[in-house]
Amino acid sequence: MPEILRWQKSSFSGGDADTNCLEIAAATPTTLQLRESDEPATILTPTPTALHALLTALKQ
Repeated sequence: MPEILRWQKSSFSGGDADTNCLEIAAATPTTLQLRESDEPATILTPTPTALHALLTALKQ
């Protein structure tokens, strides 16, 4: 049976059910998965290096 991921919405989403935002889930202790709430079937599994680069760019 596949493990069910616990998706967490960004705290910047505003909390409304109709608000589209980035969601993140821990697939394993070292692997994160990302998806857009309006496209939940499309899941990205970035490498730690790529995720770090994304987060660094978003902070700037």
